[in-house]
Amino acid sequence: MEIQTITREQVAQRLRDHGITPTHQRIEIAHVLFERHEHLSADQILSAVNARFAETSKATVYNTLRLFLERKLIRELVVDPSKVFYDPNTSPHHHFFDVVTGRLTDIPADAVRIAGLPPLPPGVVADGVEVVIRTRPAN
Repeated sequence: MEIQTITREQVAQRLRDHGITPTHQRIEIAHVLFERHEHLSADQILSAVNARFAETSKATVYNTLRLFLERKLIRELVVDPSKVFYDPNTSPHHHFFDVVTGRLTDIPADAVRIAGLPPLPPGVVADGVEVVIRTRPAN
């Protein structure tokens, strides 16, 4: 786990920069995401926030994550229907997903080449492409 030193005031400013009012709980949720700089599930975020302040509900975490997603502060990664992670790295990149450990690892965007996309439905444009490469230990 990569720990980065980030103050709560820096977190509050990042929230403001994205048009989000920095409440105590929003700051704590964002602090967990940006300090650890890893891919966490909502339950992992809830656990980390409540390890410090046992006052945040699951609904608050989910509502806050939804707000962060809407304001493009974080990305949501659905690696399968039962596994959703939140990524504080919003720059274009891809992921390795270890199906045994559940660990996600970033892949730089320029390390993946996509030769083309299928024709898009009428009236839409591509908003992005995300590649998740599922891995497991070799036998």
